[in-house]
Amino acid sequence: MKQSALILANGLFDSVFAKTTHGLIRGPSRYEIIGVIDPTYAGKDTGVVLDGHHRGIPFFSTVSEALAHVEPTHCVIGIATVGGILPDALKMDLLAAASAGLTLVNGLHQLLSQDQSITEKATGGIIDLRKPLPASELHFWTGEIFSVPAPRIAILGMDCAIGKRTTAMLLQTEFKNQNMHAEVIYTGQTGWLQGLKYGFIFDSTLNDFVSGELEHAIVSCYRETSPDVILLEGQSALRNPSGPAGSELICSAQSRGVILQHAPARTHYEDFEHLDGCTLPSLTDEIKLIRLLGSDVWGISLFTQGLTKPQSTEIVEQLQVDHQIPVVRPLEDGVKGIVDEIVKRLRL
Repeated sequence: MKQSALILANGLFDSVFAKTTHGLIRGPSRYEIIGVIDPTYAGKDTGVVLDGHHRGIPFFSTVSEALAHVEPTHCVIGIATVGGILPDALKMDLLAAASAGLTLVNGLHQLLSQDQSITEKATGGIIDLRKPLPASELHFWTGEIFSVPAPRIAILGMDCAIGKRTTAMLLQTEFKNQNMHAEVIYTGQTGWLQGLKYGFIFDSTLNDFVSGELEHAIVSCYRETSPDVILLEGQSALRNPSGPAGSELICSAQSRGVILQHAPARTHYEDFEHLDGCTLPSLTDEIKLIRLLGSDVWGISLFTQGLTKPQSTEIVEQLQVDHQIPVVRPLEDGVKGIVDEIVKRLRL
């Protein structure tokens, strides 16, 4: 029987900080999601609030209220916090869940297994997804990537929290719709929570081993499943000063092409709007940088938060004229145009 879970959204459901919650509600999910804790929307359906589609997953105000109606086996932290720190209000929810015997699943940098007040109550156990592995269990880059014939496509972004993983999952589904086999290599905790088999958690891996863990995941994926194409989930952004990432997906993974996630309404890197030195580069400059790193942008996927539908429609049309590649709004329009472009370029 599939294990079930409550998700803690901590009053942040309608923000980008709840992207893990959003991903698990949209699915797939390692656990059956049977409730979300967020008092802002108590009594409403999570799917209706998220995107207008009823999913039969209710909101509850508290863990205690939820446990009076449902019987989960796990409690998942569904939000990201600045610095990965555990807020007091969220800790209280975790203590309530631990006292009820639920297994706690934590994607924050702050490890629950190092908090005595939580471990004393967590008889159901703790899963700290960002607990770093020792160097003895990690892989160093060897060059074996050059023996993998399946092409790699990196899904990179202009910033963090703009839908890279969501686009990767939608691309995988569209490849399946076109009778092709695509696998996603996860690089964040939500990918693991969604049940993806191959990957690693980028930002809790010792830096010297990031390229090797990426290579190992790709090589293992190809040997065991022989996919037509391998999709690589990006993290952060190439030039985000608080956590630059992405060049490994081009250089170490030898990506043939890039799908670039763009947030037209953003002017600064997320959470750094107060710093003039943190303005986002232009889309054109980012495409040039990717080309200098050895790959090329084959499609643009828009994160439309902050835009009206007419505004995003106009942006799609203009970007297609400017760059002569497919531009899609993945949640609104799907990603068929990008998959068609990948298929054409790879001659699949």
